[in-house]
Amino acid sequence: MSTSEALLRTDGSPVRALVVDDEPQLADLLSMALRFEGWQVRSAGDGAAAVRAAHELRPDVVVLDVMLPDVDGLTLLGRLREEVPDVPVLFLTARDSVEDRIAGIRAGGDDYVTKPFSLEEVIARLRGMVRRSGALAPRADPRLAVGDLTMDEESHEVFRGDDEVVLTQTEFELLRLLMRNPRKVLSKAHILDRVWKYDFGGQANVVELYISYLRKKVDAGREPMIHTVRGVGYVLKPAP
Repeated sequence: MSTSEALLRTDGSPVRALVVDDEPQLADLLSMALRFEGWQVRSAGDGAAAVRAAHELRPDVVVLDVMLPDVDGLTLLGRLREEVPDVPVLFLTARDSVEDRIAGIRAGGDDYVTKPFSLEEVIARLRGMVRRSGALAPRADPRLAVGDLTMDEESHEVFRGDDEVVLTQTEFELLRLLMRNPRKVLSKAHILDRVWKYDFGGQANVVELYISYLRKKVDAGREPMIHTVRGVGYVLKPAP
């Protein structure tokens, strides 16, 4: 339920991920989740398509099902590494024995997740693998500032002038989205998509509720920074 820090390659382009799984629904779910992270994603349902996609995409990370219709995932890993040497690979499998885990690591896999899995855990592992690979641009300054409102994205500290603003996790994510888009009007649908993502059913009144929470903490007793644009959405801008 978080708006994770966007990861970029050293040339400033989105991280590239290849998802290889013969279950279309699972491949679509993983691909959608990674696109929410801002990544460029390709999927493949068998080994031959995976090799072609790796050649064209040059992925920074691969999610690879062990059981595929035309080739064993452990064998396919070698072919993928011929196309993209040293690419980090996360194996997906329905088998959870120690022997299977050892086989995956010996074949050159970097990590191993068993089905069914937590989508959030897979994304967190993939982000860690990409960071460790050295494919990313240096991290940007974690501090955001709009007028006298400041936020440290790493420490989660927020100040309005000299006064600390204590926020819940969801309030923090909502304020971070607004601060990353100063003076830009964001619709309720956009806010739901970026803050609540696929974890929430999508009722727009939850946005109104959390905007009211933020106003009580950020704007109380001060010139307001959070404004409603009737019929459009919300915008954060410096107080006059």
